[in-house]
Amino acid sequence: MPEPEQPGQTVVVAADYFSSYSVVGLLAAVGVLFVTVAFGANRLLRPAVPTPEKLLTYECGVDPVGEGWAHTQVRYYVYAFLYVIFAVDSIFLFPWATVFSAPGFGAATLVEMFLFLGFLAVGLLYAYKKGVLTWT
Repeated sequence: MPEPEQPGQTVVVAADYFSSYSVVGLLAAVGVLFVTVAFGANRLLRPAVPTPEKLLTYECGVDPVGEGWAHTQVRYYVYAFLYVIFAVDSIFLFPWATVFSAPGFGAATLVEMFLFLGFLAVGLLYAYKKGVLTWT
């Protein structure tokens, strides 16, 4: 922040700062008000005639049969979780590549990225040692 040249300039800078946040706050308040009015109008205008058929769980037009619990293998979730982790982490490689090409950031950025990739490699090695990656 630059030094004020006149005694009253600090107040102007602070007013501009809080003015920008007041716009965000006003927009958030309008958004909350819009959602509240929409839900209220829905509750007032909808027909409410509960019947036993309407209270059943709908499954593609077929009446539900059996329990609501289904057994699923954990390995599907583990593979999905590992995919999400590495997909999100690969997204971080693109900004790194742009920063790496900028002058003055080369060595530090390279070391930080190899640390990041090292942590990912340790996590993958741990999953491999625990046998998570074997499909049985």
